[in-house]
Parts: sequence; C-alpha cells; structure tokens
Amino acid sequence: MTAVTELTRRPTVTGTPARFRDLLAAEWIKLWSLRSTRWTLPLVFLFVVGVSVNASLADHRNWPAYPEGRREMFRLYGPVRDAFPEAGYLLLILASATIGALTVVGEYQSGLIRATFAAVPARRAVVAAKAAVLAGVMLVLGTATAGTSFWVSQAILADRDAGWSIGEPGVLRAVVASAVLVPVCALVGMGLGALTRHAAGAVAGATSVLVLVPMVVDSDEHRWIAELYNALPLTAWLRLIEVHPDVINPDPFPATVTGSWLTLAAWSLAATLTAVTVVYRRDP
Repeated sequence: MTAVTELTRRPTVTGTPARFRDLLAAEWIKLWSLRSTRWTLPLVFLFVVGVSVNASLADHRNWPAYPEGRREMFRLYGPVRDAFPEAGYLLLILASATIGALTVVGEYQSGLIRATFAAVPARRAVVAAKAAVLAGVMLVLGTATAGTSFWVSQAILADRDAGWSIGEPGVLRAVVASAVLVPVCALVGMGLGALTRHAAGAVAGATSVLVLVPMVVDSDEHRWIAELYNALPLTAWLRLIEVHPDVINPDPFPATVTGSWLTLAAWSLAATLTAVTVVYRRDP
C-alpha cells in the first residue's frame, strides 16, 4: 500500500524553482519550434498587406470615374477600409486564433505537457508565461501588419488626395486597434485550446465566436441583442476603426470607444484566466 501511495503522489521538486524569465524562454522556444508558426506568420502578413494594396490600387485606378459624391464619402471612410480590409483581417483573426490554440493543444497531443509539469509543477506560472509570449509575438505581428498596411495604402492614395495621415482624428486609434486585435484573438484561441484539448474543436469554437456570430446577429431589433453584439471582439474592432461612425453607418444602439477597448481587454483577460484555471485543475 505504501508503494502504491508513493507512486501516485506528484513528484517533489527539490531543486531551485524555475524563474519566470526561464519559463518565458522555454515558451519562446516551444512557440517557434512549431512549424506552423514559422510559415504562418509571414504568409499571413503578406496576405493581409497584399489585400490592402489590391484594394488601394483599385480605388486609385477607379478614382477618375468616381462622381464627386462618392469621392466625398470615400474620404470619410475609404482610406481606413483600404488599410484594414475585412477580408484580410478575417483571415488574420482565424490564423491568430489557430496559432493560439496550437500552443496548448500541441503540447497535450504530443505529451510534452507531462514533461513540462514534471520539471515545473507551478502550472499557473507555466500558462502565464505561455500567454505572455504568445501575446507578445502576436502583438508584433499585429503592429507590423497594421502599420505596413496603413502606410502602403495611404501612400498609394496620396496622389489622388484621398489618403489620411496618422495624425488625423481617430486614425491612430484605428491602427492601434488593428494591432491589438491580433493578440486578443490568439489568446481566445489559447483559452479554447485549453478547454477542448483538440485542435479542430478549438478552431471551430474560435471561428464561431470571433467570426460567425458577429455576422449573423441582427443588432438593430433589440437593445439586449445589441449589447451582446457590441461585446464581441470583431464588433469592438469594427467600432474602433470607424473614424466617422455616425455618418457612415448610424446605429440605434452604438458601441462606445471606451466600451470597445474594454471589450478587447475583457476577452484577453477571460481567455487567459480560463486557460490558467483549466490547465491547473485538469490532469495532463
């Protein structure tokens, strides 16, 4: 009986506990050891920037044929739409969530998670380090993508007198929100990955929450539906990149700028806490 009891106990670590910076270094190595990370990040960057360039070139080419009314409307919203096209950002959202899910699911499916917790029993610290590394890398991707897309698109539109500068009201907010959206979606994917421990399930859940639900919900009928709609990450991002929301798309129950920032922060925090709690309470 004593032998069985000893075997079922968790191993006791007698060495010096791992420092948090050591955990960060370990999670950095794990993240870049995923082949999907190495080729997905640059490909997604190029795709989003390419979609932005294509949209800007199309408006640049068609500008002489636009009537004056359409030109005025374009100056109100067109430059930011060309800089952050929804088609490119929907792919960026899904790719970010997928990478976030794989950071957790990959360890469980390979069995590496057992070795990790044998070496570092402090599970909460391990997941916190994983979230910090993931958020940092994806924030760099988001910043590079948003900054490059904005700069290139406005350079293309400049000689048509249709581009914006970063100093115009609301423009910097749109760039920052587009950069922040990427780590938020990655953390949501990580939280769902910890819950499901299955890549397909996590990606399906992320696709539903981040993309499908905002597209099918009609927020014009009831206030409570509008409040739920405004509490979604995609909705918050769309509000933050709207420089003239009242002119372009009047909404009976509009989201606020402050509320949209809080929405992105809340999703990041909730996803991270979910991952920390689930990983701590479940056995590998």
